[in-house]
Amino acid sequence: MPTDLAAPDTSGSTTTAGRGKRPRPPFGVSAVSVIAVLIALFSLLPLGYVIVMTAATGWDTAVALIFRERVGELLLNTVLLMAITVPLCVVLGVGGAWLVERTTLRGHKWWAVLLAAPLAIPAFVNSYAWVSAVPSMGGLWSGVLIATLSYFPLVYIPAAATLSRLDPAIEQSAASLGLGAWRTFFRVVLPQLRIAMTGGALLVSLHLLAEYGAFAMIRFDTFTTAIMVQYQSTFNGTAGNMLASVLVFFCLILLLVEVRSRGTARYARVGSGAQARALRLPLHAYQVPSQLFLTGLTALAFGLPLMFVLRWIVAGGADIWVADEFLPALLQTMGYGLTGALATTVVAFPMAYLAVRHPSWFSKALELSNYITSSMPGIVVGLAFVTVSIRVAPGFYQTTVLLIAAYVLLFLPRALVNIRAGLAQAPKELDEAAQALGKPPLVSFIRVTLRLTAPAAAGGAALVFLAIVNELTATLLLSPNGTRTLATEFWSKSSEIDYAGAAPYALLMILISAPMTYLLFQQSKKVAGQ
Repeated sequence: MPTDLAAPDTSGSTTTAGRGKRPRPPFGVSAVSVIAVLIALFSLLPLGYVIVMTAATGWDTAVALIFRERVGELLLNTVLLMAITVPLCVVLGVGGAWLVERTTLRGHKWWAVLLAAPLAIPAFVNSYAWVSAVPSMGGLWSGVLIATLSYFPLVYIPAAATLSRLDPAIEQSAASLGLGAWRTFFRVVLPQLRIAMTGGALLVSLHLLAEYGAFAMIRFDTFTTAIMVQYQSTFNGTAGNMLASVLVFFCLILLLVEVRSRGTARYARVGSGAQARALRLPLHAYQVPSQLFLTGLTALAFGLPLMFVLRWIVAGGADIWVADEFLPALLQTMGYGLTGALATTVVAFPMAYLAVRHPSWFSKALELSNYITSSMPGIVVGLAFVTVSIRVAPGFYQTTVLLIAAYVLLFLPRALVNIRAGLAQAPKELDEAAQALGKPPLVSFIRVTLRLTAPAAAGGAALVFLAIVNELTATLLLSPNGTRTLATEFWSKSSEIDYAGAAPYALLMILISAPMTYLLFQQSKKVAGQ
């Protein structure tokens, strides 16, 4: 997952005694580089699959399949969905963050957590709740409603973290020059939220392209739902591959737009200094409307889904709590989540080490390869693994190893960014000192660097675990026969209109996701220095 919270680069710091020296990696620079290259090549497998399948289709066939009426309909749906949903998420996310961090909003500490809470509810569970409330829901505007309520926290969390860290001296200077509160916000504060807004908008856009369950439930066709239909009807047919190529092209365009939109302006101060305490703007007559607005937003985004999940549980009674059904799903979900989180964290270490301790264009290129793959929807990664495993290594088809490998590629950046930040905050001079005292590189790495990086690595692993628990499309395509996760069991029962039977799985996913969502919120505050 791409991020805007760039880790501080400590690689350039030097000491008088060790100027220019870097601690040796535990297995040598060459060995770490080779491992990182192998990981990068493996992570580009889905992109290579799309390119090869597109080329194998032939130019005439590819043009005929891409430039047809059905693709035009899907393209229009996708563009309209993103054009409406992304600005709404930005407005709600930035507006909520400003109320919480910059105004005298009563109960702002509680609202800070409540506005992040909708992330604990998977989008397809949110859709399930809204269909329960309004069975006739369907089409574009229903998709916009569900997607906005599900994804606005992706903008709110980085925006709130950035606002809490901004030096209020700039705003005070603007006020002293006669700018009012609104002009100060638009001319001073909003430009400094540029990275948070563009990064959040990118995450929302990528989620919109990748989402399957939420839109399938309301019968709104997108590229992802159409690809799944093609796969189920023709098992990875040519038409599905062409739709996947268009979807990947969309993802790459979004990445390039986000990189260009960051700009080159500087957003940080030189030196920590003594930051002044931000003055909260009085809301006066707007206190009640603000409270009502936030109450309505959280009620629709978090309260309504939770209420209907509980309502279906009550309606189903004790009969829906069949231990032989939900306990295996819970245990397999936890097993896949823990295994995938551990594997992803281990795989992320070599690239993070090179990026922080040996930065260069080479390490940046390796890191970028992972962001490209993580921007692809799970269905594209799943199709790539299905095709490659059947043709090259049939023994791995529908195995746990293949599914864990897909999880690693999809969620590697979540661990990579956290580990990179942790390594950047672990002084390399301590590693140098340990090696100077005769400790082998591996021993010094474990006793010094690894211990200091452990909290950040644990945070990254928790975020990967959360993503795996709520993952649906890749799991549906790649899971071994007999696999029953909370997400797949929920989808199976809800697809059969057994909403009461699906409710326990939805509740368990929410209960597992809630602590991880709170951890994500707390991490954003730590990055902001709170």
